Amino acid sequence: MVRVNENYLKIQASYLFTEIAHRVKAHQDANPGAKVIRLGIGDVTEPLAPAVVAALHKAVDDEAARETFHGYGPEQGYAFLREAVAKNDFQDRGLDVAADEIFISDGAKCDCGNIQELIGADVKIAVTDPVYPVYVDTNVMAGRTGPSSNGRYAGLVYLSCSAANGFVPSPADLPEPVDVVYLCYPNNPTGATATKAQLQAWVDWANANKALVLFDAAYEAFIRTPGVPHSIYECSGARSCAIEFRSYSKTAGFTGIRCGYTVVPKGLVAWKADGTPVELRPFWTRRQTTKFNGCSYITQRGAEAVYSPEGAAQTKATIDFYLENAKLMKDALTKLGYTVTGGTDSPYLWVNVKGDSWAFFDKLLKEANVVTTPGAGFGQAGEGFIRISAFNSRENVLEAIGRLSSVLT
Repeated sequence: MVRVNENYLKIQASYLFTEIAHRVKAHQDANPGAKVIRLGIGDVTEPLAPAVVAALHKAVDDEAARETFHGYGPEQGYAFLREAVAKNDFQDRGLDVAADEIFISDGAKCDCGNIQELIGADVKIAVTDPVYPVYVDTNVMAGRTGPSSNGRYAGLVYLSCSAANGFVPSPADLPEPVDVVYLCYPNNPTGATATKAQLQAWVDWANANKALVLFDAAYEAFIRTPGVPHSIYECSGARSCAIEFRSYSKTAGFTGIRCGYTVVPKGLVAWKADGTPVELRPFWTRRQTTKFNGCSYITQRGAEAVYSPEGAAQTKATIDFYLENAKLMKDALTKLGYTVTGGTDSPYLWVNVKGDSWAFFDKLLKEANVVTTPGAGFGQAGEGFIRISAFNSRENVLEAIGRLSSVLT
C-alpha cells in the first residue's frame, strides 16, 4: 500500500494567494463588467529593462549557432553571473563573499523552501508572525510541526511582530531555545526594515548558540534610506551563522523569467548528533546538483545585464517608479486616517484596518474592485491588517487611490 505524506494534511485549507484568486474569480464572474485593480500578490507590471531585453535576445541568438550553443549548464550557475553577483552585490560594498559561494537558481522562493533539506528533522524552527507562508509550509511538509490551531502550528516557535517592536523581533523575544530562525528584511509582508544593530543581535545570538539564520533579502534593492543594511553579511560574524537569499523577481522584473541566488559561505557549519561540525556549502552543492538542472543560459545572460551600467540605471528607475507608487498610496491612506508601515524602503504597505482583515479585503473587492492581501493570511499577528502592493501602473494606482478614498471616507 502506497502511504501518503500525511504532513501535507496538516497544511491549512489553501495557500493564501490561491484563496485570494478564488474570491477574485467569484467576484468577476458575478460582475463581468467590473475593472478589477490588483494590488494584492506582489507581481511586477512594468517591462524588463532594455539592457536586459537586449541580453536575452543575444543569448537566444547564441543558441542558434553551433559555436555559441549552450546545453546543460553548471547547476551552481555560470561563472559570468556568479562573478558579477559577487562583485556588484557584495565585494563593491566591502563584503566578503566569493563567486563560488553564490548559487544561481530559479528564484528565492524555491531556495527558501529547499534549504530546509540540509537540516535535521528534529531542529526547532522560529519564524516571525506575520510571516511569508513559504517558510512555514515547507517545514510543515517536511514533518517538523504538529497540527495547526488558531493559525499556528505546534512545534514552530512564533515571534510576534507588531507596531510595538517596529515589526522587528529580537532574540530576547524567543520564548524557548531554537536552532534556526527565518528573517526577511525589508520585510514581506509588513514592509518594515531592520537596523544593522537589530540584525547584529541575531548574528551574535546565532553564533553563541550554534544556530542558523536564514535571511531573505529579496527586497534589498528597494532600500533608499542610508544606513539600512542590504545584507546580513554587513554584520560581524554573519559568515559563520547565516545563509542569504536574493531574487531578481522584484529587483529586475523577473517574476516570469525566474532567477535568483543563495549565498552559502565557506566554513558555515551545522552539527551531527555527536557534536561533529559539518560544512553546509558542500551539502547545498550536492542538493542542487542532484535535484536541479540549473537556471537557463538565456535567463542568466539576462540577469548578468542587470549589472551593466545601463541595466543598473534602468532597473533602479523602475524600482523608483514602484516606490513612488507606494508613496502615493501611503500618503493617501494616511490622510484617510490609517496607520501604514512600509512603503519607504519596500514595495509593500502594511495597513492597520482596525478590524477583520478578510472582511476588509472583501469590502475593498466588492465595493472598490480593488484586490489587496488580508493580513490574517500571513499569520495570527497579521489579523487586523491588509498588505497593499505598489506593483502596478501609475494610472491604476491613481485610480485605486480614488476608489479607496470614495469607499473609505
